[in-house]
Amino acid sequence: MPSQFKRWMPVVLLSVFGAASAAPALPAASFAEAAVRDALAPAAPVAQPRVQAPTARVAVPAPVQSARPQATRPQPTPAQVREAEISRARTQAAQQAAQAAQARARAIQAAEARIAQNTRRTGRSVIARATAYNSTPGQTDSTPFITATGTRVRSGVVALSRDLLRVFPYGSKVTVEDLSGRTGSLLRGQVFSVEDTMAARKTNSIDIWMASRSQAIRFGARQVRITAVR
Repeated sequence: MPSQFKRWMPVVLLSVFGAASAAPALPAASFAEAAVRDALAPAAPVAQPRVQAPTARVAVPAPVQSARPQATRPQPTPAQVREAEISRARTQAAQQAAQAAQARARAIQAAEARIAQNTRRTGRSVIARATAYNSTPGQTDSTPFITATGTRVRSGVVALSRDLLRVFPYGSKVTVEDLSGRTGSLLRGQVFSVEDTMAARKTNSIDIWMASRSQAIRFGARQVRITAVR
C-alpha cells in the first residue's frame, strides 16, 4: 500500500498543480463590489468639444511708404519773405498797368471807330466866292422868304450860281470852308442844303442865307471851298 501511494503521489501532485495553474485566480470581494457599483451607476455624458466657426479675416493693405524719404523744407528767412512780397507787389502792379493799357487801347479804338463812323464822306470840291444874304426884296425877289425850290428860308440854306448848280444840284448837302480864316466857327462843322439860286449874272459863287442884314454885311465876301457831302 505505501508503495502504491508513493507511486501515485507524483501523479496526484501534478494533477493538482495543473488544475490550479489552469483556473484563473478570483479577485477579492471588495474589488468585485466596486466593479458591480461602477457598472450599475449611470454613465456620465461625454462633453463634446466645441467647434468654433472660422472667422473671415479681411486683409487690410499696409500703407505704401514712399521709397524716397521726404526732405524737410527749410524755413524762409525774413529777407526772403520780404523779397517775395516785393516780387508779388511788382507782379500785381505790372498786371494792373497792363490792364489799364488794354483799357486805354480799347477806348482809343472805340473813339476812332466812332470818329470814322461820324466822319462824313465827301465828294467833289470847288473853290468859289462866298457872300451872304437875308430875306429882303432888294436882295431876292417879291417872295424873299421862299427859295427857288419852294421851301422856306432858314439857317443852313444856301443859293448857288447856276454854273455851280450843275456840280451841286438842288437838294445837295455841302460844307463850306472859309479859306480866309475870318469867320471862326460860323461855318465850321455845319452842313448846308442847296435849295436856292443866284442871279443869272453870278458865276462860281455861293450865297449863304443869314437871319439879319447886319450879319450879312459883317460876313461880306470871301473865298471858300465848297465840298459835297455824300
